[in-house]
Amino acid sequence: MSSEFTEAMELIQKLRIFQIRGRDKRGRQIFRIIGKFFLARIVSVDVVKKYLEEKIFPELEKQPFAVVYLHTDVEKSQNFVGISALRSIYDAIPAKVRDNLEAVYFVHPGLQARLFLATFGRFLFSGGLYGKLRYISRVDYLWDHVRRNEIEIPDFVYDHDEDLEYRPMMDYGLESDHPRVYGAPADSPAEMYSTRCIS
Repeated sequence: MSSEFTEAMELIQKLRIFQIRGRDKRGRQIFRIIGKFFLARIVSVDVVKKYLEEKIFPELEKQPFAVVYLHTDVEKSQNFVGISALRSIYDAIPAKVRDNLEAVYFVHPGLQARLFLATFGRFLFSGGLYGKLRYISRVDYLWDHVRRNEIEIPDFVYDHDEDLEYRPMMDYGLESDHPRVYGAPADSPAEMYSTRCIS
């Protein structure tokens, strides 16, 4: 294994992009994924697959689990891996792990993600994954499914929730959450479009 490969594995560990901890309200263990910390331009798909194979999958083979995926602040140019990469990672998941996956809580999906998954989700992801998907537009709604004190949610996720309370049109892609657009004049065309990638 090359030093670059090892360093990338260590970076994934340090950022805690993937973490198994806590339970949902049905007693299933939680596999949390932080999309914002996924440095797609730095960490390759091969490194991610190797990390999951060594550190995560052995734990998930043992019992039913649910995924909490935090999509908050995912941007195409920075931390979105792309559709083919997602499919490659999904295809690398062992059958035992897929069989144990019972729910995916997708936090802060946004309009583009919903449209994309509604259009292509059933074709991209086999094994009934699309039917296990639950969109969670606010963190408060996550607590209907997950035990609040057993999962760590980063501050920036709560901050995004606050933005959504004051600017609800962000949920529908009619107002951008991009910092350069926020505060633009009311008649600015930039205000009308979301710049989030599949968000």
